[in-house]
Amino acid sequence: MFSAKNPKIAVDFDGTIVESRYPAIGKPKMFAFETLKRLQDKGYLLILWTYRYGKELDEAVDFCKSNGIEFYAVNQSFPGEEYKEGTMSRKIDADIFVDDRNVGGMLGWGEIYHKITNSKMEAENPPSKGFLSKLFKGS
Repeated sequence: MFSAKNPKIAVDFDGTIVESRYPAIGKPKMFAFETLKRLQDKGYLLILWTYRYGKELDEAVDFCKSNGIEFYAVNQSFPGEEYKEGTMSRKIDADIFVDDRNVGGMLGWGEIYHKITNSKMEAENPPSKGFLSKLFKGS
């Protein structure tokens, strides 16, 4: 399923996938899980890259899994990577980083998808043509 050739995207959790409510889990950000699923479907490897650890990290991973996202790696560059203090960097090896603390702030998930894939994300069930005119007909 995963290949080292696939681009890796490191994604923060609090404030990025969900609203900031640490240590609780906030509500999902609009289109976050839909966008992450589409990126996975296109072959991108997703790494959960978060300050959380222990119980709070497990809760975040489980929350994402319950929303259809399983990560290639969690707070690691690749599955099974072992952090040995003093022998390697804590920086994640990824091609793209998505974080609410980007310079310029957090982009919307639709814009993130467009920037990463260079294509627009279409709605799965767009309203039919003339939807608003039908809704307000006779008003």
